[in-house]
Amino acid sequence: MIHRRLLQLAGAVPSAILALALVRIAISVLHLIFAITAASAIASLAHVSGEPLPALALLMAVTLVRGAAIWLHEPLAARIGASVRVRLRRRLLDRLSAVPAAERDSGETAATVIDAVEGLDAYYTRYLPQLLVVLVVPAAVVSLTWSYSATAGLALAVAAMVAVIAPRAWDALLLRNGRARWQRFARLSSDYIEALQNIPLVRSFGAGGRTAARLSADAEGLRQSTMAQLRLSLVETVVSALAMHLGIILAVAAALAAVIGGNAEAAAAITVLLLARECFRPIQDLGANWHAGYLGLTAVDGLDRLLSLRPAVADTGTHVTPAPHGTVDLAGVAYCYPGTGNGLHGLSLRIAAGETVAIIGPSGSGKSTLARLLEREADPAAGVIHIDGIELGGYTREARSRSIVVVPQDPVLFAWPVRDNLRLYRPDASDADIEHVARTAGIHHVICALPEGYATVLAENGEQLSGGQRQRLAIARALLSSAPVLVFDEVTSALDANTERHVMDAIAATAAGRTLILIAHRESACVHATRWIALDGGRVAATGDGPPSALALTTGETL
Repeated sequence: MIHRRLLQLAGAVPSAILALALVRIAISVLHLIFAITAASAIASLAHVSGEPLPALALLMAVTLVRGAAIWLHEPLAARIGASVRVRLRRRLLDRLSAVPAAERDSGETAATVIDAVEGLDAYYTRYLPQLLVVLVVPAAVVSLTWSYSATAGLALAVAAMVAVIAPRAWDALLLRNGRARWQRFARLSSDYIEALQNIPLVRSFGAGGRTAARLSADAEGLRQSTMAQLRLSLVETVVSALAMHLGIILAVAAALAAVIGGNAEAAAAITVLLLARECFRPIQDLGANWHAGYLGLTAVDGLDRLLSLRPAVADTGTHVTPAPHGTVDLAGVAYCYPGTGNGLHGLSLRIAAGETVAIIGPSGSGKSTLARLLEREADPAAGVIHIDGIELGGYTREARSRSIVVVPQDPVLFAWPVRDNLRLYRPDASDADIEHVARTAGIHHVICALPEGYATVLAENGEQLSGGQRQRLAIARALLSSAPVLVFDEVTSALDANTERHVMDAIAATAAGRTLILIAHRESACVHATRWIALDGGRVAATGDGPPSALALTTGETL
């Protein structure tokens, strides 16, 4: 079954499909030459006609050439399949990077990006090329057989049409059921990932047994759906196989009847027998390749859904040079979360390059919303943000990430070596630079205590580290970047007072000259602020010079 959307997703695949189809057609031609030559050799050995040695020599040569062609096809198919998978996954991941986390489903997305794309390999490199072969080779074999026996050719033509067309009646049903099965599979993958990620929470509520029972029931439902799909698929296989075998029998019977009636030579019956087999070889291969590429085909809805998602922000910036100084200007910026009214309402403020500004205020006042907008996880509904006089959306994605770095309260760490986690913003950083920022963030001794030091591969999201250690690792990662604007959103909330003071002192010394925006609830996190701004209800409620006092942190009022 040809799916237009899958052809569009693959980009330049049509030329690759044609190349593979041509190789497969060449292999089929060699099969035909082999069949005709083998028939001639058998006839010669049976003393029906001719000398056997020339036919046997040609048979050996064709066998060698055919083996070389098959050998060429497999690495070519593997190379093209890998290229398709890489291209498609790159498109999917590029789209996912711009989609808000609230719109993603990790389990379903992983199933689509990994399993579905893997299944498309067979669809592109085996099924579609073989479909082109089926459109050409059986017709050629029927014409060739017709030259030996018109009756045999007619029988072969009818059987070939039945073998190709009849199973297509099941394709639509198979695809519809397969899509439903894929949705079950994707949902189950999502549930398993969610359960694995939250095992401690599930255990703490004594819900382990209920969760296991639910997952088991869902897995059983998927098994039953799969078995029903296989039973339906077997019907298609039986119909196709029956047509192929009857076709061979009828064609040979017709050829034998012609020989007995004196209308054909005995050698013709042998040739028809071998040609009949070659007529149905491409059709049989098509059925096998259909099932091989079936997984990717049934997942087309998931692929289509991911690629049709619209990013929360349009990546249309053209300014490729990062901001050199770090002046931040917000003019009338508004952004509200749907259905809540919380966010920012006409916020205007200016932070000069090199300033250290504390942003304070009660929960829900808009502090973290400000960080989201500066990181460009979302665009303002109104107003504009400028960095060094250039609108934030005017920077390219890479230039923006080199202009401003936001460190969230709950940072994300990858299952990479510690060294590579720290190099996220600056891949070319030296080991000396990495160690320097790690010492600055007070995390160097923790890293050295890990089994392989900086080469230690972290568990998922750094689970072998405490909350405070993960925060300090994220602080070190931000300090290693060259961005002139650093935003720290409650990044010391998991640290004790002494460690927090040490880390903030080190940040102030190391990041001197950069623009620092400190979003915090605690006075100790803002001791180096040169100015503070209190937000309330998404608006500026009060401001003051120097670090905020404890009273200002709780009330937003100037003493």
